[in-house]
Amino acid sequence: MTGYRSDDDEGSVLRSLRSVKVCVLTFGCTYNQADSEKIVEVLKHQGCGVADSPENADAVIVNTCTVIASTERRMLRLIGSLRDMPLYVTGCMAEVQRDRILEVASPRFIPSGEIRDEYRSVNTVNPAHVGLVQIASGCLGKCSYCITRRARGQLKSFPRQEIVDHTGRLVRAGACEIRITAQDVSAWGIDRGGDLSGLLAGLCRVPGDFYIRLGMMNPATLLPLLPRIIPLFREEKVFKFLHVPVQSGSDTVLDRMQRSYKAADLERIVAGFRNEFPSLYLMTDLIPGFPGETEEDLEATIDLLYRIKPNKVNITRYSWRPHTAIPRSEDLPDRIKKDRSRLLLKHSTAIYHQLNEQWVGRTVPLMVTERIREGSVSARTPEYHNVILAEDLPPGFRCHALITGERTYYLTGERCGSTRSR
Repeated sequence: MTGYRSDDDEGSVLRSLRSVKVCVLTFGCTYNQADSEKIVEVLKHQGCGVADSPENADAVIVNTCTVIASTERRMLRLIGSLRDMPLYVTGCMAEVQRDRILEVASPRFIPSGEIRDEYRSVNTVNPAHVGLVQIASGCLGKCSYCITRRARGQLKSFPRQEIVDHTGRLVRAGACEIRITAQDVSAWGIDRGGDLSGLLAGLCRVPGDFYIRLGMMNPATLLPLLPRIIPLFREEKVFKFLHVPVQSGSDTVLDRMQRSYKAADLERIVAGFRNEFPSLYLMTDLIPGFPGETEEDLEATIDLLYRIKPNKVNITRYSWRPHTAIPRSEDLPDRIKKDRSRLLLKHSTAIYHQLNEQWVGRTVPLMVTERIREGSVSARTPEYHNVILAEDLPPGFRCHALITGERTYYLTGERCGSTRSR
C-alpha cells in the first residue's frame, strides 16, 4: 500500500508511516497519553493526517495498557477487531506481552524508546490547555504485583533541560496546567546524581502564567526528598497537590507487595506537607484483596484512611498479572475482592463529603483549566480542588468564586469577580 514501508525496510517503524490518515487510540496512564501526543506530532511532520476513528483511517496505532487483567482483555478484543487493517501497537503490552497480541493479530510494534527518539527531531506541540510532560521512564521499585515495571524497565531520567524546554513550548502554545508524569515522579534524577527538587525549581522559572501538577510519587523515593521538596510547594506555580500511593495500611501486606516503606512513612509524608499546607489536596491508591490480605489488614487500611483523610482514592482490586512474583494460585476469590473494594469506596466517600463540606461557603481563587461543555468549565484552586462554574470562560481565566455546593468528586461555585485572563 502506498505510504507504508515493509517490515524488511531499515529505520524506525514509526517513520514508515507517511502521507496517510492514522487513528491513534490511547489507553492507560498519563504517560501513555503523552507518548500518543508525541506520536501525533511525528506523524504530522511526516505528512500524515489524524483520523478520529479507525473507520476514517488508513492505519491504526493502538497505545496499550495492561495494568490489570480486564484491561488486557479489552486490548486484545480491540486489536483483534482491527487485524485486517494496517495496524501498529505500542505501550506496555507491546513491550511485555507480544505473544498474546500475536494470537489475535499481526501488527507492527513500535518500541516506546523509538517514540522519544523520533520526537526529538520534531519537537513541536499541539496547542492544548493541559500540557503533559514526561520526565522519566521506568522505576526503582520491585513491587511483587506490578507488570508495568517489567514493561518500562529500570529508571531512566530524561535530561533536565529537555524537560524544561518542552514545558516552555507547551506554555507558549497555551497550556495553563502542566502535568508532570513518570512511573515514579519523585525518583527523577537518582540515576543522574540529582533529584526532583532541582528539576522542579527549574520548571518554576519557566516564563508564563501556569500551574504545575506533580504526578504520582512513591513514598519510598519521596520520603528522603521532603526537606527539599516541601519548600518548593510554596511556589505560586505549584499546585498544592500530592499523589502518593500507599496501596495498603497494613505493613504485613506492604512487605508482601515489596513496597519498601511502612504505613507510618506515608503518614510522615502527609503530615510534613499538611504542616505547611493544611488545605493540601491528597490523592492515594489502594489495592484491596491482595493475596494473603486478612480482615485485620483491611481494617488497618480503613484506619489509615481516616488518619490521613485523602481527597481522592484510586481503588483497584488486585489483579494477577503474568511476569510477576505472586503465584496465581494465591489469588483471592473475586467476591472477596469486590466486597473489600466496595467497603473501601464507602469509607473513602464518607471522607470526601467530610472534607468537601468544609469548603462550602468559602471564597477561593481559581484558574479555569478546561471547558467541559457549552456553558460549563472546570477550574482549579491552588490546591487542585476541582470547581465547576456554570459559565463560558476561557482556559487560563483567573477569578474568585464562592463555593456553593459539593458533589462528592467536585465542588460547585459562583464567580465573584475576575482577576485576569491570560
